[in-house]
Order: sequence, then structure tokens, then C-alpha cells
Amino acid sequence: MTEIKFSARGVNVYYGATHAIKDVDVDIQDKTVTAFIGPSGCGKSTFLRCLNRMNDVIPIARVNGDIRLDGEDIYDRRVDPVQLRAKVGMVFQKPNPFPKSIYDNVAYGPKIHGLAKNKTELDQIVERSLRRGALWNEVKDRLDAPGTGLSGGQQQRLCIARAVATEPEVLLMDEPCSALDPIATAQIEELIDELKQSYSLVIVTHSMQQAARVSQKTAFFHLGHLVEYGETGHIFTNPDDPRTESYITGRIG
Repeated sequence: MTEIKFSARGVNVYYGATHAIKDVDVDIQDKTVTAFIGPSGCGKSTFLRCLNRMNDVIPIARVNGDIRLDGEDIYDRRVDPVQLRAKVGMVFQKPNPFPKSIYDNVAYGPKIHGLAKNKTELDQIVERSLRRGALWNEVKDRLDAPGTGLSGGQQQRLCIARAVATEPEVLLMDEPCSALDPIATAQIEELIDELKQSYSLVIVTHSMQQAARVSQKTAFFHLGHLVEYGETGHIFTNPDDPRTESYITGRIG
């Protein structure tokens, strides 16, 4: 039985007067890829950002309900959001490398979290993270070149390497391929498949084909509600809710 990594109960999110997420209950499993699908504006990215408290940085956002990582309440006042985000890494829609060298992009997190005692350890973390990001062989001879000089797909893999450098337990990906061409997308999808051996991955995607290819579990969001959640194969071939079926067959979107 795969263990539960995140459990959410009765989660509501408000942006000012707008009720963006309505009473969401979900358990996200460890070492599994969970896809969030649904039409634009349905709340899937908003809910994703609850899992590492990124909504905290939006002044008008209010989150209530219970979200636990390994049984610990992540919204407890004693939880430091910076430490939480080292554990729950995030990769955004557009690749956003820092305006620093490839090396420094990856070394930044381990440095601020004190994960390396010396330069040798830092070098090892950088190499391991770039290997995990399937980028090492392409950049190992030019680690001091700027990260912003890489191609879009390479930049996104650099951002994945940067996210795994702090040894997170969960990786959140908010449409990580929407700015990439099909070849770069295929590379990222292959990488997601490898990363699930070590991490719990949650991916928001607009592409149902992508959700079907990379995930084992799928959650369908519609108008702020989590309509249906289950095995990806079941959601795509035999959904329980007519709204899920309408979305998957293209009647709503």
C-alpha cells in the first residue's frame, strides 16, 4: 500500500471575495505522479499552491481547512514556509532560472539551507541534481555559463535540478511543459517518470494526453470543486461523474 504524503480536508481558498477552491478533500500518495486537470480557471493551480503555501505571498488570498504533509499541519504557525518549500519543491510554467551561472542556480538552495559543509560537498550536490534533472551531460563543461543562455527545455530541466537540490520530498509542477516544444516536452515527461522513484510529484497540466501519459492518479477540478479523483486509467476510460466525462470527451473545457 502506497503511503499518503499529503492529506487535505475541507480546503477552501478565497481571493478577496472570490471563492476559488471549495471544500476540497484529497490524499496524495508518495512516489506517485498525481495530475490535476480541468478547464482554465477551475482552481487546479490555486490548490497546487496551497501545498507549499505559495498562496501566502498573495495578500488577498485566504486558505482554510487542513493540509498535512506526513501528518504534520503545514499551516501551523510554527511551520516556517521557507523550510516547507525546501521540502516541497516547485517548478513553474515558464522556466525561470536565476540570472546566475548554471552552477549557482543549482547551488543556491543548498547554500541557503546549509546543506553543504564545503565546496566539495556543494560540487557533489550540484552534479547529483543536474544528473537528476537529466542535464549533466549537456552542461558539465560549462557550469559557469549563465543559466539563461540555455534552450527553453534545458532551462526547465535546470529549474527541476534546482528544485531537487534541496532534497525535497515532493515536487509540484505547474504546467511545466506549456512553454516547451514537443521534443523538450517528451524529455521532461521522461524525467517525471524517473523522478517518481524518489519523490511524490503533483503536476497541473492542460494536456489530457500528458496527464494520461505521466500520471498514476488524476484529480479533475471544475469551478473550484474537486469533482473526481482516482486511478488515471479509470478517470480517462470510465469516470464516475458526468462532468468528468464531458470534460474528457471535449464537451466542456
